[in-house]
Amino acid sequence: MVNVKGGTRPPWVGLGAAVWLQIASGNAYNFPLYSHSLKSVLGFNQQQLTMLGVANDIGENVGLIPGLVCNKFPPWVVLLIGSFSCFFGYGVLWLSLSQTVQNLPYWMLWIALCVATNSSAWFSTTVLVTNMRNFPLSRGTVAGILKGYGGLSAAVYTEVYSALLRNSSSKLLLFLALGVPALSLLMMYFIRPCTPSLGEDSSESYHFLFVQVASIVLGIYVLTTTILEDVFSLNVLVSYTFLILMVVLLMAPLAIPVKMTFYPSNRGKLGVSDVSVQDNSSAENSKPLLTPLSSSANLGSFQEGDEISEVDMLLAEGEGAIKKKRRPRRGEDFKFTEAMVKADFWLLFLVYFFGVGSGVTVLNNLAQIGIAQGLHDTKILLSLFSFCNFVGRLGGGVISEYFVRLKAVPRTVWMTCTQVVMIITYLLFASALNGTLYAATALLGVCYGVQFTTMVPTASELFGLKHFGIIFNFMSLGNPLGAYLFSGLLAGYLYDNEAAKQHSATCLGPDCFRVTFLILAGVCGLGTVLSIVLTMRIRPVYQMLYAGGSFRLPQSSSH
Repeated sequence: MVNVKGGTRPPWVGLGAAVWLQIASGNAYNFPLYSHSLKSVLGFNQQQLTMLGVANDIGENVGLIPGLVCNKFPPWVVLLIGSFSCFFGYGVLWLSLSQTVQNLPYWMLWIALCVATNSSAWFSTTVLVTNMRNFPLSRGTVAGILKGYGGLSAAVYTEVYSALLRNSSSKLLLFLALGVPALSLLMMYFIRPCTPSLGEDSSESYHFLFVQVASIVLGIYVLTTTILEDVFSLNVLVSYTFLILMVVLLMAPLAIPVKMTFYPSNRGKLGVSDVSVQDNSSAENSKPLLTPLSSSANLGSFQEGDEISEVDMLLAEGEGAIKKKRRPRRGEDFKFTEAMVKADFWLLFLVYFFGVGSGVTVLNNLAQIGIAQGLHDTKILLSLFSFCNFVGRLGGGVISEYFVRLKAVPRTVWMTCTQVVMIITYLLFASALNGTLYAATALLGVCYGVQFTTMVPTASELFGLKHFGIIFNFMSLGNPLGAYLFSGLLAGYLYDNEAAKQHSATCLGPDCFRVTFLILAGVCGLGTVLSIVLTMRIRPVYQMLYAGGSFRLPQSSSH
């Protein structure tokens, strides 16, 4: 059994620590920063490099095992496994790139990259599942904040890469192998299940607003400093000052538990005493008139979700102690196998697959896309995508939460809208018109972020939080699957063919990715149609869950 921490402050301490771990979980976004070094030092062609990008995405998003482990073990165990994964995976890549160990086979590097980026799945699953259970009535907001910081991580790592590591790919891999596990070990104590707040609290909304504003300030700051460092030749002292200020901004969410320590809420104290009085009075007035049946006693804490034997269940049903088990309805807690037979489960998976699968294709090839269109330094392009990805994740959580409470609008509406914009964006990329590269990258970053932050709370609202870890991670498989199909098999193949026509290892010009972008536009068109179908199907569920303007926890089915 996992110990649950009581009090109003621990969930906010956990959220502050989760911000750091979400930044750590974004280590997979660093692939564009060192991919060019892998290609030049180890002599890979574009298709080999693209398949390494697929390994990067598979590791980052295959989280079925973390989802299962998260339900069985406390969060610190999951984080510890992620730390070891990060250390060993990036350690092998560093040994190869630094030429400390030479001639490592390609397949070993592919597996090492999978293992390294799989740490992201362990980190993000832990913080997301734990914090959404700690704040069950604010799922969209929490998902938006955490996924927003995760999206911002690429810009944070770019700042570290430029200011601290002086643009060295080998130093970056060593930093990921040692620094990220160290951070996880420092933060794992604070990520723990806490007593959830199930009542409306005005101070909670202000606390969330503070974290959102702090994250926006951090995003603008990191993007600005990255551009300044790229445009101007700044000395080491200025670069380190930028880095220190960034760390201070990352610590901003911890101001909430500090404030709660020095200025405790009287409302929380009264609430605890009232609950105690009510519990005592109800205990006195609710003594059983009859001795419980043996099968009822054997059920124990069944309503709290503990496992019971099938024999006890059958006896209890026969004696009338409980009603016969029924299948859960949408909005209740589903087991993974129960969710998999639902049409809405697969519709959500396909919509997410078409959205992020096409988006990750551009992200994995962003450096090559920039070079093909005449941009030699792609750091600004990556930082721009990262910042807009963050805006999409944070904004998607805030906007979807606002409209779902105001009019019970299904969150998938925003997946539909952004996939329409993605169609236009891919056509912009394909046109390769002057001045459109940055605009298209920014638009795609926003839309890509919205897909993430919308899928997470939607999955929890349709299929419950009890087995959310494994359900969410199965949905996340849409990312590596899309990377393999659209990036590995499609974009890499077409790029190498075009480069061969130019008799060069590096492809230049709009034709390098034009066909790829046109196909991705068609993919998002199909995703838009499926998203509309899904939205129409689940609208009654949202009208039931958000009747009256606030989330209502449905009665769990007995299973």
